[in-house]
Amino acid sequence: MLDFLVSVQTAIRSSLSGSVESFATTHDLSVLLAILPITLIFGAAHALTPGHGKSVLAVYAVGSELPRLQVLLTAVVQAVTHIGMAVVLALVANSLITRTIVGAGQAPALELISRALLVAVGGWLILRAVVGRTHVHGEGIFAGVAAGLVPCPLTLFLMFFAASRGVPEAGITLAFGMVLGVGTVLVVVALASVLARDHVLRLMNRHGVALRNVTRVVDALAGMLLLILAMSELAG
Repeated sequence: MLDFLVSVQTAIRSSLSGSVESFATTHDLSVLLAILPITLIFGAAHALTPGHGKSVLAVYAVGSELPRLQVLLTAVVQAVTHIGMAVVLALVANSLITRTIVGAGQAPALELISRALLVAVGGWLILRAVVGRTHVHGEGIFAGVAAGLVPCPLTLFLMFFAASRGVPEAGITLAFGMVLGVGTVLVVVALASVLARDHVLRLMNRHGVALRNVTRVVDALAGMLLLILAMSELAG
């Protein structure tokens, strides 16, 4: 499956590069509009490969107690942040990006900040489980930003390629398609996770288990998993 997704991305990336080259020559907007659906598929295929915070999002969705719409908003914020940071870095902050062969396209400073914020989110879930507090306003948005802060490497590639051809607007257009593709995958992950959470809670309730006790246990487990995920990334 992974090999198939990689092959799909390779083929689409070649097509997108050709379209950017064509737009740089003709400046015909119809060229960009025609490849937006392909870019969406590109983003979705990219998001299905390992990474992109899917595990973090799923764990948070299960342990957050947030209603479905707010969990979906978290997924959207994560996708927008993930792609948006690549656009910002490509346009104004490329000095933060590693240019070595091994680490090409990485932004170590942002990766460190992202992992540290996820540690904070995990710690908050554990604290909330202990003291029994409900979620705070804007918690889901914060979690989405924290998980999505690491920039998308393929969006960075598209942005740098478009900028090198003198058409950064083409890169921004393609980044919009990437947001739609990555966002679609993350929304599906979030929805599946929260539906599974609600189903388990209903089963517990039918068997006379106090929902509040269950949610506090889920909070604690989700917090510990987030800490483990974030700390393992920091250690790596």
